[in-house]
Amino acid sequence: MNRPSCSIIIPCYNEEGRLDLPAFREFIETHPDVNFIFVNDGSCDGTAGVLANFCSANRAEWCSLEKNSGKAEAVRQGMKIAMKHNSDYIGFWDADLATPLSELERMLEAATDEMLYISGCRLLRLGGRIKRKWYRHYLGRVFATAVSLYLDLPVYDTQCGAKLYKKECVPFITEHRFVTRWFFDVEILKRMTKHYGTDVVLSRSLELPLESWLDVSGSKLRYISCMVDFIKLFLYTK
Repeated sequence: MNRPSCSIIIPCYNEEGRLDLPAFREFIETHPDVNFIFVNDGSCDGTAGVLANFCSANRAEWCSLEKNSGKAEAVRQGMKIAMKHNSDYIGFWDADLATPLSELERMLEAATDEMLYISGCRLLRLGGRIKRKWYRHYLGRVFATAVSLYLDLPVYDTQCGAKLYKKECVPFITEHRFVTRWFFDVEILKRMTKHYGTDVVLSRSLELPLESWLDVSGSKLRYISCMVDFIKLFLYTK
């Protein structure tokens, strides 16, 4: 199998001063099989103008939501746009490039015809360059254990902002709005297990340990919102 093509959604909320446009430009120029779709999630800074200028000068596209709807809805809307592309995979990537784009190349190299889901995995290990605040690491381990029980899947890291999904999954993934703003990654896996069955998702998914990940300052994550989302998630049945 040749390396698959993909469309990558970049959700953006007030990212005017954080977007590493040279890194995106370099990757676009050297990877003609990758499409980037930037989604401006109702930003109140100059993000829309930055995206308009960048996409007009590079092989990329963007759209703008009228109001801030949260990362989950920005990704969902971007995925629906990506369906028009002839891509093998559709995924999303955090705008701050905490996961460098070199990891996207590794994920595509790991893809096979049968793979439905590929995710970056922030596995602390010797030889890896994973820079994460200690308390976020341990909170993540507690959360991942709860999610593993909820999904009946041995997942290690559902919240890494680097994901790929086989294009055939996207119509049912995006059919309904997500219940949560931050934990929609888990909702997607729930929809996949309901559609394919747990055994199929287990056998056709991959968490790829990242070689590099950096905890970038300026995250929009808010812990009160996360607590509310956590409750919503475990009441979620769709």
